[in-house]
Amino acid sequence: MRYKVNKDKCIGCGMCVGITNGTVFDFDEDDNLAKANNDEINDETKDLAIEACNSCPVGAIEKEN
Repeated sequence: MRYKVNKDKCIGCGMCVGITNGTVFDFDEDDNLAKANNDEINDETKDLAIEACNSCPVGAIEKEN
């Protein structure tokens, strides 16, 4: 499973970064918005990634096929 952050929706609140402790989602240094670290998603972080996706207040996190 892979995720992407829709930069047009992201407000940079950091909820996804906090939930995943920076493993699955982190801040992009270029724009200070969230970015997905898809290489970090494994069995241990999968549930955190799903929780972060569901918790985003603006729905900026999207699942990729």
